Amino acid sequence: MVTKATAPAARLPVDCFYVYPTVSRQTTANADLTIDPEEMSAASAQVARFSSVCNVWAPMYRQRTVTSLAAGLGVDAAAGRVAYNSLHAAWLDYLANDNAGRPVVFIGHSQGAAILINLLQAEVDQNPTIRARVVSAILLGGNVTVPAGKDVGATFQNLPACRAATQTGCVIAYSSFPSTPPADALFGIPGRGVSLQSGQIKRAGVQVLCTNPAALGGGSAPLDPYFWVANQPARKLLTTDWVEYPALYTATCKQAGEASWLDVAAASDRADTRTRVAEALGARWGYHLVDVNLALGNLVSDVQQEIATYQAAH
Repeated sequence: MVTKATAPAARLPVDCFYVYPTVSRQTTANADLTIDPEEMSAASAQVARFSSVCNVWAPMYRQRTVTSLAAGLGVDAAAGRVAYNSLHAAWLDYLANDNAGRPVVFIGHSQGAAILINLLQAEVDQNPTIRARVVSAILLGGNVTVPAGKDVGATFQNLPACRAATQTGCVIAYSSFPSTPPADALFGIPGRGVSLQSGQIKRAGVQVLCTNPAALGGGSAPLDPYFWVANQPARKLLTTDWVEYPALYTATCKQAGEASWLDVAAASDRADTRTRVAEALGARWGYHLVDVNLALGNLVSDVQQEIATYQAAH
């Protein structure tokens, strides 16, 4: 089905602090702060729909560019420090000049999630004053880790996995694949791939966290995907802002060997001719490029319920 854009609400009592993934195609190791079409496209596709439930803040930061990361996720520590220091400065500026004491939902994907992990470790996880204002943190494709069978204790000491939409101060995290990730996958395996961006090394007894945004308490449930029309092949034929694919995918958190992932299964009805997503960058990446959009409707609903819970408690 198709759907119009969600109109931004008037100033709301909760903020969403969003950090976009690797999109810059500038030729230097770190992007400058110029707002290029790539950043606009990422924010529109991933976070615009959250504006119905929170005030979205999407600061520019000097991320490692596509060119830089193509040389290796774990190389060029200096460029990594530039990226983190830039986001850290943006966070401090936001706190000092824009937040006004409002509670916050953190949202990040890929490099954005990796840098947010470091920011939360440094500024939030050990700070009870700031931590008390955390509604939740959505950290997708970033390899948040927990002790095996536990909800907290590795990446974070005080920010547990979200196991209900009525829980706050918690983390929603996953990487999506259509089946068991390969041994060299960049996501879902501790100490591998994206973990190198946040300095998370492989440790015994630790696994990558998976929380199913469609069923935070566990089990399988339908996803509610939303895709921004400007990124769709048939965009010239559509007059709406978003395409929604209800009842096309279900998701379940699974684990096999070292891997933990959100297993996404498409409907098997042959009469359903809707376009399916693909592993566009190969099996090592899984559905990484659409981690957010595959469950965007679920994520917005989760945040809406978490905000209601937070407000009722405060």
